[in-house]
Amino acid sequence: MSDRSDTPTAVIRLADYRPPAWAVQHVALEFDLGIDRAEVHATLELVRQADEPIRLNGEGLELLELSIDGRRLGDGEYILAHGVLEVGVEGDRCTLSTRVAVRPAENTAFEGLYLSGSRDKGFLLTQCEAEGFRHITFYPDRPDVLSTFTVTLRADKARFPVLLAGGNPDGAGDLADGRHWARFVDPHPKPSYLFALVAGRLERISQDYTTADGRNVALHIWAEADVIDRCDYAMDSLVRSMRWDEQAYGRNYDLDVFHVVATHDFNMGAMENKGLNIFNAKYLLADPDSSTDDEYRHVEAVVAHEYFHNWSGNRVTCRDWFQLSLKEGLTVFREQSFSADMNSAPLKRIEDVALLRRAQFPEDAGPLSHPVRPSQYTEINNFYTATVYEKGSELVRMIAGHLGHDGFRKGMDLYFERHDGQAATIEDYLKALGDANGVDLSSYLAWYGQAGTPRLSAEGRYDADKRRYRLQLRQRTPASAGQPDKHALPVPVRLSLFNQDGTALPLRLEGEAAAGANERTVVLNSPEQTFVFEDVASAPVPSLLRGFSAPVILECEYAPAELALLLRHDADGFNRWDAGQQLAGLAFDAFRDGAPGGAAVLAWTKAVAGLFGDASIDDALLAELLTPPGEIELVERQPERDPERIRAVRQGLLRALAQTIGSDALKARYQALHAQANAGLTAADQARRQLKRRVLDLLSLADAAGSVPLARQQYESAPSMTDRLAALSTLAVTDPAAADEPLAHFRKRYDGNALALDKWFAAQAQLPGDGALARIQALEDDPAFTLKNPNRVQALIGTFARVNPTGFHRPDGAAYRWLADRLVAIDALNPQVAARVATAFNGWKRLEPARREAAHAVVAELAGRKDLSRDLTDILARVALG
Repeated sequence: MSDRSDTPTAVIRLADYRPPAWAVQHVALEFDLGIDRAEVHATLELVRQADEPIRLNGEGLELLELSIDGRRLGDGEYILAHGVLEVGVEGDRCTLSTRVAVRPAENTAFEGLYLSGSRDKGFLLTQCEAEGFRHITFYPDRPDVLSTFTVTLRADKARFPVLLAGGNPDGAGDLADGRHWARFVDPHPKPSYLFALVAGRLERISQDYTTADGRNVALHIWAEADVIDRCDYAMDSLVRSMRWDEQAYGRNYDLDVFHVVATHDFNMGAMENKGLNIFNAKYLLADPDSSTDDEYRHVEAVVAHEYFHNWSGNRVTCRDWFQLSLKEGLTVFREQSFSADMNSAPLKRIEDVALLRRAQFPEDAGPLSHPVRPSQYTEINNFYTATVYEKGSELVRMIAGHLGHDGFRKGMDLYFERHDGQAATIEDYLKALGDANGVDLSSYLAWYGQAGTPRLSAEGRYDADKRRYRLQLRQRTPASAGQPDKHALPVPVRLSLFNQDGTALPLRLEGEAAAGANERTVVLNSPEQTFVFEDVASAPVPSLLRGFSAPVILECEYAPAELALLLRHDADGFNRWDAGQQLAGLAFDAFRDGAPGGAAVLAWTKAVAGLFGDASIDDALLAELLTPPGEIELVERQPERDPERIRAVRQGLLRALAQTIGSDALKARYQALHAQANAGLTAADQARRQLKRRVLDLLSLADAAGSVPLARQQYESAPSMTDRLAALSTLAVTDPAAADEPLAHFRKRYDGNALALDKWFAAQAQLPGDGALARIQALEDDPAFTLKNPNRVQALIGTFARVNPTGFHRPDGAAYRWLADRLVAIDALNPQVAARVATAFNGWKRLEPARREAAHAVVAELAGRKDLSRDLTDILARVALG
């Protein structure tokens, strides 16, 4: 089943919002479940709120029966058209009942009720965010309709021994025909997008938990029998998340049971359904043999994210989908804070900003740019974006920084208290935080309504006679579709000033009586502002946007020596890394422009090589310092994108670094790290593996022949997936012929392990060069490849299109035409997946002329088709504008 229906494509506008005409006080759902056919009997207790008919959303449903207050309606007593069931009612209250049939096995879109896995072994489950509930029954499917739910499930006991729904269990038993039933009651009002059920053959691990307020909770993680032994780390992460939320935000869990279920067939990462979280297996299952360190961290983060939604998203939900970041951006911030507390705060900040620059900044710079709170949309599924999530989190971080730790906690307490059980808006959120602290935060609304990444330019002037340093800050945001004129935003700039020996100076602004701390935050509220610092003994080096205090692009004319100073001495871990990124960017420019011996190249390679020999630097931080910006980020430094040229220049830059460090030093460090190889999950163990991978990659550039046997040995003796996959990737890039046997071994070893095979497909999809497309086409013939599984599609096709610039952006356009064919095929099965893969065409207008023309021709042809889904059509229409 796809999302194609007789529902016309319409633009939904925030300005057109109206409250629901009818409230649903309670809904009782009864399911008779089967793989080919399921019947759903829904009883809605409705209360009028406006003088309008009852209108219920429903798509792909076979209506079997409709009644009002117990009276069955005939064909002439209702209207069913364009995905809406309309019934006129005279009174102010009524009970409306429907009985419908749906077909789970045919639902390849994985939206609504569907079958995960094979017919004989798979299980039934639901996905209702954003608008999947309308594929299950007729209902006012919008987030501001909150109701209590009673759910009764009936199914064949042998085929579906486990029956789960959201809420507390309220009875279960056997039926006379070999079937059984289970009932669940959720006492907390919730919108329909938080509904969930699961039915099938599943195993579980369990743990008892007592909340800080004394509630006893049974925690259950469910998965299929062959992977249930890989759920222990997720359970540990869940317990730590629950305890952290109690301590950091005073939020306790509020039901008697909490279920988490893993599935390999899921469009999203995970879903926070009340009391029954459903996870893409890649974010729940973990073991050292088949999971990387990054994947362990993702499991920890995503488990926390979905649990934190219990309050920031469930107990307080969003009024409409325009407010999506109210739950997602806020919860990403909470998740990031948790991960920072569980691990290294500076390294977590580096990871988050690197993701923002890699994913959200390009989104903001292209035709898919939109505000954190968009003013309109055609297909809401296409707005689950890096802008809503990652940039939304940065806005919360700015506000938290403005209020301080205690002030932010006071504001969050008031927000949860004031809006518990309600559907709220961004305005409600800012007002609660402001009211709790006696401040007006309404100026931050501009951040939510304005698309694009602001550019912050900084220029410093030192007056030696007056011992005064003037820092002039300017902001501008480039015009974007529908927003030609941009407004000034409040931009908090955390900063320090360093003297030439690397010491941070005490800071005294003009007009202040005495100097204070060596770090402070100034706020740029206008297009331009100058801040004057007094009693500055010598020309300082500014460290700006410390901790990345605002999601902006910094433009500052640093000299290479100044960045090298910050790289060596800045105590802010993020800014130390960022100074290295900026310096590497200048070195890239020099290489690109034919000056490989220039000051920037020498400054970067010398500074990083010096840090390489500094035993006091954490291994994980050193690994980050050894890594210049990636090819995607470096596009920003090219007026016209030539992926082959970008890769060649970046490789040349890395080779210069490797030669400066020296192959002997690299090999010695590698061997020392390799001698400590183990499968441990401590921060030190993971840091060593991270650094070892970077050292091996550099060694392959300094001594390709010598690195191949080391990589081969590492693959063969690896105690963990992290080391095994790192060795395989290095081999495949350095000596493809030498990688053939390990690749075949990996394929055989992990046959049947879906998540490990995803990594096998993805590792090959990233290999650059002219042969990349032919390799992808050959991999499509592998028996394990299928277009029906979202993870497999993303691993091979998505990775190739988004992460392999030289392979995807072939000058002849062959990969563009290939992807267009795949998008049509995927769209016929799963429109959401097709739409997400299609975003790979974002930014085609910045390609060099030959590639630009080839990409535009393919995008225009696709955008002109009339047989594609709403999801894909929406993306293509926006991308085609360039």
